Amino acid sequence: MAKESSFDIVSKVEMPEVVNSVHQAQKEMEQRFDFKNSKSSIALEGEKIVLISDDEFKLRNVTDILESKLVKRGVSLRALEYGKIQPAAGDTVRQEVNLVLGISQDKAKQINKVIKDSKIKVTSSIQGDQIRVVGKNKDDLQAVINLLRKEDFGLELQFVNYR
Repeated sequence: MAKESSFDIVSKVEMPEVVNSVHQAQKEMEQRFDFKNSKSSIALEGEKIVLISDDEFKLRNVTDILESKLVKRGVSLRALEYGKIQPAAGDTVRQEVNLVLGISQDKAKQINKVIKDSKIKVTSSIQGDQIRVVGKNKDDLQAVINLLRKEDFGLELQFVNYR
């Protein structure tokens, strides 16, 4: 009997890279002329990044700086979920950016449906915030990976534990 192969579909963010990106963005803001005497800041609070600036235009610049640092460090911008821009204390605006860690149940069901509808001979099961795909044929597993890479679930997916 053929041995079954499997892999896991996950959506993870390298937190050390996020921390480094936030620090680099803070340094750049301190050095830039257009941020002199500005109340702009970037702070990492657990699994969210808080952006604060004088107005929406400057907040957009803060966001651009942060995104460029994240991209340079290999963190996908798909892992960011932007909240609403809100007025904050001292005539500033504030925006929270949540880091998407793991695959939500809704997204997992959506991914599972795509796998099942493809008629590729594999089984997939949701395991917490990841999905396990099992099949007898490694080519089938490769086909699933290629299929999912073509789809857009609004998430950055990684394929790990391939065995």
